[in-house]
Amino acid sequence: MLTAGVLQAGAQPPGDVGIQIVGGELAAKGEFPWLVRLSMGCGGAMYTEQLVLTAAHCVDGTGPDTSIGVTYGVADLQDPAAVKRQSTYVHSAPGYTNVTAGDDWALVKLDRPITGAVLLPIATSTAYDNGTFDIMGWGSVRDGSLQQERYLRKARVPFVSDSVCSGSASYPRLVAAEMLCAGYPEGGIDTCQGDSGGPMVRRDSAGGWVQVGIVSWGDGCARPNKYGIYTQVSYYSAAIKAAADQLGGGGTPTPGKVFENTNDVAIPDAGAAVTSSVTVSGLSGNAPSTLKVGVDIKHTYRGDLVIDLIAPDGTAYRLKNSSSSDGADNVITEYTVNASSEVANGTWKLQVRDVYSADTGRIDAWKLTF
Repeated sequence: MLTAGVLQAGAQPPGDVGIQIVGGELAAKGEFPWLVRLSMGCGGAMYTEQLVLTAAHCVDGTGPDTSIGVTYGVADLQDPAAVKRQSTYVHSAPGYTNVTAGDDWALVKLDRPITGAVLLPIATSTAYDNGTFDIMGWGSVRDGSLQQERYLRKARVPFVSDSVCSGSASYPRLVAAEMLCAGYPEGGIDTCQGDSGGPMVRRDSAGGWVQVGIVSWGDGCARPNKYGIYTQVSYYSAAIKAAADQLGGGGTPTPGKVFENTNDVAIPDAGAAVTSSVTVSGLSGNAPSTLKVGVDIKHTYRGDLVIDLIAPDGTAYRLKNSSSSDGADNVITEYTVNASSEVANGTWKLQVRDVYSADTGRIDAWKLTF
Protein backbone atom coordinates (compact mmCIF):
# COMPACT_ATOMS: atom_id res chain seq x y z
CA MET A 1 0.00 0.00 0.00
CA LEU A 2 1.41 3.36 -0.90
CA THR A 3 1.06 6.59 0.99
CA ALA A 4 1.17 10.26 0.29
CA GLY A 5 4.91 10.44 0.27
CA VAL A 6 5.34 7.27 2.32
CA LEU A 7 4.98 3.63 1.39
CA GLN A 8 2.17 1.91 3.20
CA ALA A 9 0.37 -1.35 2.99
CA GLY A 10 2.62 -2.69 0.35
CA ALA A 11 3.24 -0.08 -2.27
CA GLN A 12 6.72 -0.05 -3.63
CA PRO A 13 8.44 2.31 -5.95
CA PRO A 14 11.54 1.02 -7.73
CA GLY A 15 14.20 -0.06 -5.26
CA ASP A 16 11.90 -0.13 -2.22
CA VAL A 17 9.95 -2.86 -0.52
CA GLY A 18 6.23 -2.84 0.06
CA ILE A 19 3.75 -3.17 3.25
CA GLN A 20 2.43 -6.05 5.85
CA ILE A 21 -0.38 -6.66 8.28
CA VAL A 22 -0.14 -4.54 11.44
CA GLY A 23 -2.10 -5.64 14.47
CA GLY A 24 -3.09 -8.99 12.96
CA GLU A 25 -2.47 -12.64 13.78
CA LEU A 26 -0.95 -15.67 12.09
CA ALA A 27 -3.00 -17.28 9.34
CA ALA A 28 -3.24 -21.04 8.86
CA LYS A 29 -2.01 -22.82 5.77
CA GLY A 30 -4.90 -23.14 3.32
CA GLU A 31 -6.97 -20.43 5.01
CA PHE A 32 -6.63 -18.16 1.98
CA PRO A 33 -5.82 -20.74 -0.71
CA TRP A 34 -5.87 -18.31 -3.67
CA LEU A 35 -3.20 -16.02 -2.19
CA VAL A 36 0.24 -15.67 -3.79
CA ARG A 37 3.50 -13.96 -2.92
CA LEU A 38 5.41 -12.10 -5.63
CA SER A 39 9.19 -11.92 -5.47
CA MET A 40 9.44 -8.11 -5.58
CA GLY A 41 7.69 -8.02 -2.20
CA CYS A 42 4.01 -7.79 -3.11
CA GLY A 43 0.95 -10.00 -2.79
CA GLY A 44 -1.61 -11.11 -5.33
CA ALA A 45 -4.50 -13.50 -5.92
CA MET A 46 -5.13 -16.21 -8.49
CA TYR A 47 -7.55 -14.80 -11.06
CA THR A 48 -7.18 -17.80 -13.37
CA GLU A 49 -4.83 -20.79 -13.22
CA GLN A 50 -2.27 -18.71 -15.15
CA LEU A 51 -3.03 -15.12 -14.16
CA VAL A 52 -2.38 -13.31 -10.87
CA LEU A 53 -4.23 -10.09 -10.03
CA THR A 54 -2.03 -7.57 -8.20
CA ALA A 55 -1.34 -3.81 -8.05
CA ALA A 56 0.07 -1.76 -10.93
CA HIS A 57 2.52 -0.04 -8.61
CA CYS A 58 4.12 -3.44 -7.92
CA VAL A 59 5.18 -3.94 -11.54
CA ASP A 60 7.13 -2.06 -14.21
CA GLY A 61 4.41 -1.49 -16.80
CA THR A 62 3.04 -3.66 -19.59
CA GLY A 63 5.15 -6.08 -21.62
CA PRO A 64 7.20 -9.27 -21.49
CA ASP A 65 8.64 -9.78 -18.01
CA THR A 66 10.36 -12.96 -16.77
CA SER A 67 11.70 -11.43 -13.55
CA ILE A 68 8.82 -12.06 -11.14
CA GLY A 69 8.86 -15.20 -9.02
CA VAL A 70 5.47 -16.43 -7.78
CA THR A 71 4.87 -18.54 -4.65
CA TYR A 72 1.50 -20.25 -4.18
CA GLY A 73 -0.12 -22.63 -1.72
CA VAL A 74 1.65 -21.86 1.58
CA ALA A 75 1.50 -19.65 4.67
CA ASP A 76 5.19 -20.18 5.46
CA LEU A 77 7.29 -18.82 2.60
CA GLN A 78 9.96 -21.43 3.38
CA ASP A 79 7.53 -24.35 3.22
CA PRO A 80 9.01 -26.91 0.77
CA ALA A 81 5.47 -27.65 -0.45
CA ALA A 82 5.25 -24.20 -2.06
CA VAL A 83 4.28 -24.16 -5.73
CA LYS A 84 6.67 -21.96 -7.70
CA ARG A 85 6.17 -20.23 -11.03
CA GLN A 86 7.86 -17.45 -13.00
CA SER A 87 6.25 -14.57 -14.85
CA THR A 88 6.31 -14.28 -18.63
CA TYR A 89 4.21 -11.17 -19.24
CA VAL A 90 2.65 -8.30 -17.27
CA HIS A 91 -0.41 -6.25 -18.16
CA SER A 92 -0.59 -3.03 -16.16
CA ALA A 93 -3.76 -0.91 -16.17
CA PRO A 94 -3.43 1.39 -19.21
CA GLY A 95 -4.30 4.53 -17.25
CA TYR A 96 -1.95 3.96 -14.32
CA THR A 97 0.43 6.80 -13.45
CA ASN A 98 0.63 6.72 -9.64
CA VAL A 99 -1.34 5.18 -6.81
CA THR A 100 -3.14 8.32 -5.70
CA ALA A 101 -4.53 8.81 -9.23
CA GLY A 102 -6.20 5.36 -9.41
CA ASP A 103 -5.99 2.54 -11.98
CA ASP A 104 -3.82 0.57 -9.55
CA TRP A 105 -4.26 -2.97 -10.85
CA ALA A 106 -2.25 -5.38 -12.99
CA LEU A 107 -2.25 -8.97 -14.21
CA VAL A 108 0.84 -11.19 -14.10
CA LYS A 109 0.99 -14.07 -16.59
CA LEU A 110 2.70 -17.24 -15.32
CA ASP A 111 5.03 -19.40 -17.41
CA ARG A 112 2.57 -22.27 -17.05
CA PRO A 113 -0.76 -22.80 -15.28
CA ILE A 114 -1.06 -23.93 -11.69
CA THR A 115 -3.48 -26.73 -12.49
CA GLY A 116 -6.22 -26.98 -9.90
CA ALA A 117 -5.33 -23.68 -8.24
CA VAL A 118 -8.06 -22.17 -6.10
CA LEU A 119 -9.28 -19.00 -7.81
CA LEU A 120 -10.58 -15.84 -6.13
CA PRO A 121 -13.66 -14.35 -7.82
CA ILE A 122 -13.72 -10.56 -8.07
CA ALA A 123 -16.66 -8.29 -7.27
CA THR A 124 -18.48 -7.17 -10.41
CA SER A 125 -20.87 -4.78 -8.65
CA THR A 126 -20.76 -2.59 -5.55
CA ALA A 127 -22.99 -5.00 -3.61
CA TYR A 128 -20.07 -6.21 -1.46
CA ASP A 129 -18.17 -2.92 -1.20
CA ASN A 130 -19.19 -2.50 2.44
CA GLY A 131 -19.22 -4.33 5.76
CA THR A 132 -16.16 -5.94 7.30
CA PHE A 133 -13.24 -7.07 5.16
CA ASP A 134 -10.40 -9.58 5.59
CA ILE A 135 -6.85 -8.54 4.77
CA MET A 136 -3.73 -10.72 4.72
CA GLY A 137 -0.08 -10.64 3.70
CA TRP A 138 3.58 -11.12 4.51
CA GLY A 139 4.40 -7.42 4.92
CA SER A 140 5.78 -5.42 7.83
CA VAL A 141 4.12 -5.64 11.24
CA ARG A 142 4.87 -2.07 12.30
CA ASP A 143 4.80 1.38 10.78
CA GLY A 144 8.12 2.50 9.36
CA SER A 145 9.66 -0.97 9.18
CA LEU A 146 10.98 -2.42 5.93
CA GLN A 147 11.28 -5.94 7.36
CA GLN A 148 8.77 -8.34 5.87
CA GLU A 149 7.59 -11.61 7.36
CA ARG A 150 8.13 -15.28 6.70
CA TYR A 151 4.70 -16.29 8.00
CA LEU A 152 1.38 -15.11 6.63
CA ARG A 153 -0.66 -12.82 8.86
CA LYS A 154 -4.29 -11.73 8.71
CA ALA A 155 -6.67 -9.14 10.17
CA ARG A 156 -10.15 -7.71 9.72
CA VAL A 157 -11.01 -4.09 9.00
CA PRO A 158 -14.34 -2.27 8.58
CA PHE A 159 -15.48 -0.26 5.57
CA VAL A 160 -15.00 3.50 5.85
CA SER A 161 -17.17 5.85 3.81
CA ASP A 162 -15.63 8.10 1.18
CA SER A 163 -16.77 11.21 3.06
CA VAL A 164 -15.10 10.12 6.30
CA CYS A 165 -11.98 8.89 4.51
CA SER A 166 -11.44 12.06 2.51
CA GLY A 167 -12.39 14.27 5.45
CA SER A 168 -11.11 13.23 8.85
CA ALA A 169 -8.37 11.09 7.31
CA SER A 170 -7.18 14.05 5.22
CA TYR A 171 -7.10 12.18 1.92
CA PRO A 172 -8.14 15.00 -0.45
CA ARG A 173 -6.74 13.04 -3.40
CA LEU A 174 -9.10 10.13 -2.85
CA VAL A 175 -10.71 9.09 -6.15
CA ALA A 176 -13.98 7.96 -4.61
CA ALA A 177 -15.36 5.95 -7.53
CA GLU A 178 -12.14 3.96 -7.93
CA MET A 179 -10.97 3.42 -4.34
CA LEU A 180 -12.23 1.84 -1.12
CA CYS A 181 -11.19 2.88 2.39
CA ALA A 182 -11.03 0.50 5.35
CA GLY A 183 -9.68 0.62 8.88
CA TYR A 184 -10.28 1.97 12.37
CA PRO A 185 -10.27 5.64 13.42
CA GLU A 186 -8.00 4.76 16.34
CA GLY A 187 -5.61 2.91 14.01
CA GLY A 188 -3.75 -0.18 15.21
CA ILE A 189 -4.82 -2.59 12.44
CA ASP A 190 -3.86 -2.13 8.80
CA THR A 191 -1.95 -3.43 5.82
CA CYS A 192 1.64 -2.22 5.61
CA GLN A 193 4.85 -2.34 3.56
CA GLY A 194 4.94 -5.64 1.66
CA ASP A 195 1.17 -6.23 1.50
CA SER A 196 0.73 -4.19 -1.69
CA GLY A 197 -1.14 -5.96 -4.47
CA GLY A 198 -2.74 -8.42 -2.09
CA PRO A 199 -6.51 -8.87 -1.96
CA MET A 200 -9.03 -7.38 0.43
CA VAL A 201 -11.92 -9.85 0.63
CA ARG A 202 -15.24 -10.63 2.26
CA ARG A 203 -17.85 -13.35 2.07
CA ASP A 204 -20.56 -13.14 -0.58
CA SER A 205 -24.23 -14.03 -0.14
CA ALA A 206 -23.43 -17.72 -0.66
CA GLY A 207 -20.61 -17.73 1.87
CA GLY A 208 -17.78 -17.78 -0.67
CA TRP A 209 -14.86 -15.40 -0.81
CA VAL A 210 -15.04 -12.43 -3.18
CA GLN A 211 -12.29 -9.88 -3.79
CA VAL A 212 -13.43 -6.29 -3.30
CA GLY A 213 -10.08 -4.51 -3.08
CA ILE A 214 -6.37 -4.54 -3.92
CA VAL A 215 -3.92 -3.15 -1.34
CA SER A 216 -2.87 0.18 -2.81
CA TRP A 217 -1.78 3.12 -0.63
CA GLY A 218 -2.17 5.12 2.56
CA ASP A 219 -0.37 7.43 4.98
CA GLY A 220 1.90 5.19 7.02
CA CYS A 221 0.56 2.00 8.60
CA ALA A 222 -2.23 1.76 11.19
CA ARG A 223 -2.04 5.42 12.19
CA PRO A 224 -5.10 7.05 13.82
CA ASN A 225 -7.49 8.48 11.23
CA LYS A 226 -5.22 7.32 8.39
CA TYR A 227 -7.14 4.50 6.78
CA GLY A 228 -5.90 1.99 4.23
CA ILE A 229 -6.77 2.78 0.60
CA TYR A 230 -7.64 -0.11 -1.73
CA THR A 231 -8.30 -0.30 -5.46
CA GLN A 232 -12.07 -0.75 -5.82
CA VAL A 233 -12.18 -3.96 -7.84
CA SER A 234 -15.85 -3.68 -8.81
CA TYR A 235 -15.10 -0.45 -10.69
CA TYR A 236 -12.43 -2.18 -12.80
CA SER A 237 -13.98 -5.66 -13.11
CA ALA A 238 -14.89 -5.32 -16.79
CA ALA A 239 -11.45 -3.95 -17.67
CA ILE A 240 -9.74 -6.72 -15.72
CA LYS A 241 -11.80 -9.38 -17.49
CA ALA A 242 -11.12 -7.82 -20.89
CA ALA A 243 -7.38 -7.78 -20.21
CA ALA A 244 -7.45 -11.38 -18.98
CA ASP A 245 -9.36 -12.48 -22.08
CA GLN A 246 -6.79 -10.75 -24.27
CA LEU A 247 -3.86 -12.36 -22.46
CA GLY A 248 -5.31 -15.80 -23.14
CA GLY A 249 -3.24 -18.91 -22.46
CA GLY A 250 0.11 -17.85 -23.92
CA GLY A 251 2.96 -15.76 -22.59
CA THR A 252 1.94 -12.68 -24.58
CA PRO A 253 -1.45 -11.29 -25.58
CA THR A 254 -3.21 -13.21 -28.30
CA PRO A 255 -3.66 -11.36 -31.61
CA GLY A 256 -6.93 -9.43 -31.60
CA LYS A 257 -9.85 -10.12 -33.90
CA VAL A 258 -10.11 -7.44 -36.61
CA PHE A 259 -13.27 -5.92 -38.13
CA GLU A 260 -12.68 -3.55 -41.04
CA ASN A 261 -14.49 -1.33 -43.56
CA THR A 262 -12.53 -0.40 -46.70
CA ASN A 263 -15.31 1.42 -48.55
CA ASP A 264 -14.57 5.08 -49.31
CA VAL A 265 -16.81 7.70 -47.69
CA ALA A 266 -16.55 11.31 -48.88
CA ILE A 267 -16.10 14.00 -46.22
CA PRO A 268 -17.88 17.20 -47.32
CA ASP A 269 -16.21 20.56 -46.81
CA ALA A 270 -17.51 22.24 -43.63
CA GLY A 271 -20.55 19.98 -43.82
CA ALA A 272 -22.47 17.44 -41.84
CA ALA A 273 -20.76 14.53 -40.10
CA VAL A 274 -20.40 11.30 -42.10
CA THR A 275 -20.05 7.78 -40.78
CA SER A 276 -18.59 4.45 -41.82
CA SER A 277 -19.79 1.29 -40.05
CA VAL A 278 -18.44 -2.09 -39.08
CA THR A 279 -20.58 -4.85 -37.63
CA VAL A 280 -18.94 -6.85 -34.86
CA SER A 281 -20.19 -10.37 -34.16
CA GLY A 282 -19.02 -13.63 -32.68
CA LEU A 283 -17.46 -12.08 -29.58
CA SER A 284 -18.54 -12.56 -25.97
CA GLY A 285 -18.89 -9.98 -23.24
CA ASN A 286 -17.72 -6.39 -23.39
CA ALA A 287 -15.16 -4.66 -25.56
CA PRO A 288 -11.64 -4.44 -24.10
CA SER A 289 -10.19 -1.49 -22.21
CA THR A 290 -7.59 -1.33 -24.99
CA LEU A 291 -9.84 -1.34 -28.07
CA LYS A 292 -7.70 -0.37 -31.07
CA VAL A 293 -9.21 1.96 -33.68
CA GLY A 294 -7.12 2.15 -36.83
CA VAL A 295 -8.02 4.97 -39.22
CA ASP A 296 -6.89 5.84 -42.75
CA ILE A 297 -8.38 9.21 -43.68
CA LYS A 298 -7.17 11.22 -46.66
CA HIS A 299 -7.61 14.97 -46.25
CA THR A 300 -5.62 18.03 -47.34
CA TYR A 301 -5.90 19.82 -43.98
CA ARG A 302 -6.36 17.33 -41.13
CA GLY A 303 -6.80 20.08 -38.54
CA ASP A 304 -10.30 20.56 -40.00
CA LEU A 305 -11.41 17.14 -38.75
CA VAL A 306 -13.24 16.01 -35.64
CA ILE A 307 -13.26 12.20 -35.31
CA ASP A 308 -15.38 10.05 -32.99
CA LEU A 309 -15.94 6.35 -32.45
CA ILE A 310 -19.64 5.61 -31.93
CA ALA A 311 -20.44 2.48 -29.91
CA PRO A 312 -23.47 0.29 -30.69
CA ASP A 313 -25.47 2.00 -27.93
CA GLY A 314 -24.72 5.44 -29.37
CA THR A 315 -22.00 6.45 -26.89
CA ALA A 316 -19.38 8.65 -28.56
CA TYR A 317 -15.65 8.35 -27.85
CA ARG A 318 -13.66 11.34 -29.05
CA LEU A 319 -10.58 10.29 -31.00
CA LYS A 320 -9.49 13.65 -32.41
CA ASN A 321 -10.42 17.30 -31.99
CA SER A 322 -10.06 19.96 -34.68
CA SER A 323 -7.05 22.28 -34.70
CA SER A 324 -6.76 25.29 -36.98
CA SER A 325 -2.96 25.18 -36.64
CA ASP A 326 -2.54 21.61 -37.89
CA GLY A 327 -2.28 21.96 -41.67
CA ALA A 328 -0.68 18.60 -42.43
CA ASP A 329 -2.30 16.06 -44.74
CA ASN A 330 -4.19 12.91 -43.71
CA VAL A 331 -4.96 11.07 -40.50
CA ILE A 332 -3.33 7.64 -40.66
CA THR A 333 -2.92 6.33 -37.14
CA GLU A 334 -4.25 4.01 -34.44
CA TYR A 335 -6.14 5.19 -31.37
CA THR A 336 -6.72 3.23 -28.15
CA VAL A 337 -10.13 3.49 -26.47
CA ASN A 338 -11.27 2.19 -23.10
CA ALA A 339 -14.56 0.68 -24.27
CA SER A 340 -14.84 -1.86 -21.46
CA SER A 341 -18.35 -0.63 -20.56
CA GLU A 342 -19.62 -1.42 -24.07
CA VAL A 343 -20.97 -4.72 -25.35
CA ALA A 344 -18.56 -5.91 -28.05
CA ASN A 345 -21.08 -7.18 -30.59
CA GLY A 346 -23.10 -4.71 -32.64
CA THR A 347 -22.63 -1.93 -35.17
CA TRP A 348 -19.76 0.47 -34.47
CA LYS A 349 -19.30 3.67 -36.46
CA LEU A 350 -16.42 5.97 -37.27
CA GLN A 351 -17.86 9.48 -37.41
CA VAL A 352 -15.92 12.29 -39.13
CA ARG A 353 -16.87 15.93 -39.52
CA ASP A 354 -15.04 18.72 -41.36
CA VAL A 355 -15.60 21.89 -39.31
CA TYR A 356 -13.68 24.44 -41.44
CA SER A 357 -14.01 25.47 -45.09
CA ALA A 358 -11.66 25.07 -48.07
CA ASP A 359 -10.57 21.40 -47.89
CA THR A 360 -12.20 18.02 -48.47
CA GLY A 361 -11.26 14.39 -48.08
CA ARG A 362 -12.50 10.87 -47.57
CA ILE A 363 -12.47 7.95 -45.16
CA ASP A 364 -10.35 5.42 -47.05
CA ALA A 365 -10.59 2.63 -44.48
CA TRP A 366 -10.82 1.97 -40.77
CA LYS A 367 -10.78 -1.04 -38.46
CA LEU A 368 -11.43 -2.22 -34.92
CA THR A 369 -9.04 -4.67 -33.25
CA PHE A 370 -10.48 -6.46 -30.21
